[in-house]
Amino acid sequence: MAVVEIIGRDGGKVEERAVAGDILDAPLRRHLLYEVVKMQLACKRRGTASTKTRGEVRGGGRKPWRQKGTGRARQGSIRAPHWVGGGVTFGPRPRDYSYRMPRKARKIALKSALSAKYRDGELVFVDKIELPDHKTKSALALLRDLGLDGKKVLLVVEELDFNLDRATRNLPLVKVLKVEGLNVYDLLDHEVVVCTAGALSRIEEALA
Repeated sequence: MAVVEIIGRDGGKVEERAVAGDILDAPLRRHLLYEVVKMQLACKRRGTASTKTRGEVRGGGRKPWRQKGTGRARQGSIRAPHWVGGGVTFGPRPRDYSYRMPRKARKIALKSALSAKYRDGELVFVDKIELPDHKTKSALALLRDLGLDGKKVLLVVEELDFNLDRATRNLPLVKVLKVEGLNVYDLLDHEVVVCTAGALSRIEEALA
């Protein structure tokens, strides 16, 4: 059981809190992390790549020349795969690339990613994240106060606040995520993960 430090916006310690279970003490499972990230990326694929077969390409209905007597190789259609402008053999077709790993495996991978971030000092817990307005400069001021200016940051919150959502929308290095959407890919894709105390409670309920 890990004991974490909850800090305020000014960086000062607000409280210490014990995290239930092995959420922040799980061993690093590199291959499992790889498998989960591969699954997430596969599920994001649109799968709309498509080519036409010789039966779908326009034209080619007439035999280009007679079968015998021309000295040329016999041909049945100018839309055969070996002709320029012809159909494609075994080309990509629309398909669904998504698949699901077992829930237990995904849960273990999430614990492993959280633990790795915590051990590397890249997981920060704050009491709350509040902004006075929805201006981008307010979000920048928050990151500056936390010492995260210029870093790729993932903000994990209990509820999505309007001001926070609008203020971070134009920041390419910042992503706001509701705790229900916490995933391995986003954890590994960001330098620092900032998690609110309320979101931590939700994580404990889901993973402990």
